Amino acid sequence: MQNRDHKLQVKKIAGSIGAEIHDVDLANVDEPTAKEIRQALLDHKVIFFRNQDLSPEQFLKFSSHFGKPVEYPFVKGIDGYPQIIQVLKRENEKTNFGGVWHCDTLYLDEPPMGTVLMAKELPPFGGDTLFANQVAAYDTLSDGLKSTLSTLTGVNTSAKADASKTREDRIKDSGHKTEDYVSYHPAVRTHPETGNKSLYVNVAHTERFDGWTPEESTPLLKFLFEHQVKPEFTCRFKWEPGSIAFWDNRAALHNPINDYHGFKRSMQRITLAGDKPR
Repeated sequence: MQNRDHKLQVKKIAGSIGAEIHDVDLANVDEPTAKEIRQALLDHKVIFFRNQDLSPEQFLKFSSHFGKPVEYPFVKGIDGYPQIIQVLKRENEKTNFGGVWHCDTLYLDEPPMGTVLMAKELPPFGGDTLFANQVAAYDTLSDGLKSTLSTLTGVNTSAKADASKTREDRIKDSGHKTEDYVSYHPAVRTHPETGNKSLYVNVAHTERFDGWTPEESTPLLKFLFEHQVKPEFTCRFKWEPGSIAFWDNRAALHNPINDYHGFKRSMQRITLAGDKPR
């Protein structure tokens, strides 16, 4: 169990989003420690850990402190652990998994609250992941645009080209049905734990606004897609074997950088169940 003589060491890695947590053994997390980790997640939107060599059972146990692990709709889980998927780019592949700005599976009626990703095998360079703070992105909009967005519902689909091309081979390999998912979620959501408002659209999944045509929606969506990933809202994480990232899908976007062709990158991922955005 954790030594409770001191609080966790939480160190920000950028001004807007992201923090590393040091001196914690994720294989042996007690409830007080889990409570501190959850608060750090809410404060920083994404948190990182180093040197965590967790077995699948330990990985699942750790993640279960923060929500219910659920199966991913497009990729079969690893043997014996259906809630843990392998996020893999092979040496001969050019397209990585999820290689565009997004929050995970926005096209579901109840998108996940969080994602936990653990590095297993990494290329000698590259393969970093970017994260963007969507509370900050919303806060810096004009009052007029905030008012307009408060009335809009985003139509999100798993069939959008930018999303589907990043997982085509995984769908074929998984044996799962390739039916399209469509969801209707507010363009600005209210975080159920913090009460903060955040932009809740992304280039990978949001096709248009409900009641608007795609052509009418495109100019505003284009502006939002560019605005929500401005450098001042982001951080960049460099992976090492045993690194873990835990991000809040309700308040952050992420983008895995595809800059390591010819090398293998293998991760394990757990998705935590969410609620209906409001």
